Amino acid sequence: APLPGAIIEVKVIPGDSVLKDQTLLTLEAMKMESDIHSTLAGRVRKVFVKKGDSVQEGDPLVELEP
Repeated sequence: APLPGAIIEVKVIPGDSVLKDQTLLTLEAMKMESDIHSTLAGRVRKVFVKKGDSVQEGDPLVELEP
């Protein structure tokens, strides 16, 4: 996670194919919503969070494989 906050939406599941810069989830931090995008094109290997989870800076959110 880029900063502490709460997950308000998860848009992918393991096995999904994603494009570079595709929105993976939405994080709410300091009353602002931020979309978290993929850094590469590939497949979702694992999703570490679910809607409502609180996360800290540096927590893993989604694992991608090229």
